[in-house]
Amino acid sequence: MKKLEQKFAEYCGVNEAIATSSGTTALDVVLKALGIGKGDEVIVPSFTFIATANSVLFQGAKPVFADVESETFCIDPEDVAERITKKTRAIIGVHLFGHPFDVDALSELCEDHSLVLIEDAAQAHGAEWDGKKVGSFGIGCFSLYATKNMTSGEGGIITTNDSELASRIRMLINHGRSDHHTHTILGYNYRMSDVHASIGVAQLERLDEMNEIRRRSADLLRNIHIEEVRHPVERDRAKHVYHQYVVLCESHEVREELKRYMLSHGVECGVYYPSPVQSQPLYRNKGYTVDTPVSQDISKRVLSIPVHPSLKREEI
Repeated sequence: MKKLEQKFAEYCGVNEAIATSSGTTALDVVLKALGIGKGDEVIVPSFTFIATANSVLFQGAKPVFADVESETFCIDPEDVAERITKKTRAIIGVHLFGHPFDVDALSELCEDHSLVLIEDAAQAHGAEWDGKKVGSFGIGCFSLYATKNMTSGEGGIITTNDSELASRIRMLINHGRSDHHTHTILGYNYRMSDVHASIGVAQLERLDEMNEIRRRSADLLRNIHIEEVRHPVERDRAKHVYHQYVVLCESHEVREELKRYMLSHGVECGVYYPSPVQSQPLYRNKGYTVDTPVSQDISKRVLSIPVHPSLKREEI
């Protein structure tokens, strides 16, 4: 496990990397280490996987949903600015589908309001903003689940330059131990096994190669003209690593027609995500009625088509 942590820290250009049992526990333990709890608010994107917001609920804190950009599908800094209150403690930006969020804009908001920036990089191993790896700007939380650009079968990694925070996280994931027989704080069993870590080390060695294959596949896909469909955007300052290749259809009806057509011809495709997080029953039952019009719109029109590294050119 220590070898994976050392190599991943070097890869991301940070001082510390801590391996955990999953991407979700990585988010959970970071918020715990920051002392975020009841009465606090954390801003999260409306259009993302539910674990981002749920990690805030785990603390007894309130996730505040911000809308996303229509081009990149990443959290919209302008909408975030409107949702900051005196109770806000942190912002969790998601590098969604492998495209980095606007790091500069969110970093500036955090600096201006004395907030913590947390990077949910579960889908963005090796992605870059201005030539720097994601996970090196705030506190990075990566997933190593089986479907990710880099996997250990199951697992997660936290990245940070804050050695004091890293020390607290290490205690939290290992039963609150400050040494082998001394339990200083209430902790958890969020450790990654050495078996999973060894898979992660091997995957890390191939990560850049696999990301380049994804990018080449994305270039091929982008040259395919599909009526009433917009291909993914890659901003000038960003390096997209295409965890998903997500097209945006002109309407829900076009999306459903294209999905049916692809599936009927043996091409797997999927919808990520079919609704904003606050529209899930869990959040509706908690009284969430947040209006995020971009998230609500694109959730009806997005479609993910195959881009994984094992695809052959003729299959694309």
